[in-house]
Amino acid sequence: MKLNRKNDLSLRLLEIFEALMRCQTTTGAAEDLGISQPAVSNGIISLEKQLGFALFERTGRKLRPTEDARLFLGEVEPLFSILRNIETEARDLRAAKSGRLRLSTTPPLGHGALPAVLSPFLQDRPNATVQYSVRRLETVMQNVQMGIADIGFVLGLKTHMELDIIPLAERNMVCVLPVGHPLAELDAISPKDLHGHTLIGLESQIGTTIHNAFEDSGVPFHAKVIVRYCHTACILASSGIGASVVDPYSALFASSLNIITRPFVPETKIVASAAVRRGSSLPRIAVDFIELVKRELSK
Repeated sequence: MKLNRKNDLSLRLLEIFEALMRCQTTTGAAEDLGISQPAVSNGIISLEKQLGFALFERTGRKLRPTEDARLFLGEVEPLFSILRNIETEARDLRAAKSGRLRLSTTPPLGHGALPAVLSPFLQDRPNATVQYSVRRLETVMQNVQMGIADIGFVLGLKTHMELDIIPLAERNMVCVLPVGHPLAELDAISPKDLHGHTLIGLESQIGTTIHNAFEDSGVPFHAKVIVRYCHTACILASSGIGASVVDPYSALFASSLNIITRPFVPETKIVASAAVRRGSSLPRIAVDFIELVKRELSK
């Protein structure tokens, strides 16, 4: 249905009326709006013609609001309150200070590095909201593919057939040991050093990386216990079960546990990445968050 809009009220005329009621003089309203005094007077005359009733009583050069003007102002003020909120929201969006951010991450980053970024990020953006889920790698990828998450944060993934993978930082794997472990005296620990000791293995992508490092060193990898997550391996190590090779983010998160951390040699790199939908246009708030995470992980 087509609406007849020829008698619609002009927002600019309503703005002049609101400013005049607030400033009480045409001079003040003109200065407030950055227009001339005659433009204010002519605007009020035009608005009165559109409304069909007088808004001001004119006594010489003075304008005194009528009772109708006061009632009409009560109808107009909520409109300008909404407009001010829209202007604030637009400024926040322009500065990436508001919006909704949906994050899906694997535990190593989700329990360690990302919270360190998220806290100041939200403090600087009081109007932003974040949906934060920690999931296994396959679920993180699915969440991004299906549009459930704006960004996925993962370890050990360099390419994906359906997603764009943004490398953020590359770090070396570390070895975690129970306190009092015979290898704790070493400055760095190799697969040959670990041979013959009880090992806690990983069944994830990170676990494959560790297996390859042992094979390259000519040492068989025999795990006594196999777990899904690096943080679980750290917990078991702190209980005295054995040693494990994990990502540095999980080891840092578990630093309060009763474990010792040593560099793993030869250097075995693992990349932290952000995954986004291929060809998608990310909101400014998402772009800013990725950049902040990259800066944090590169420290």
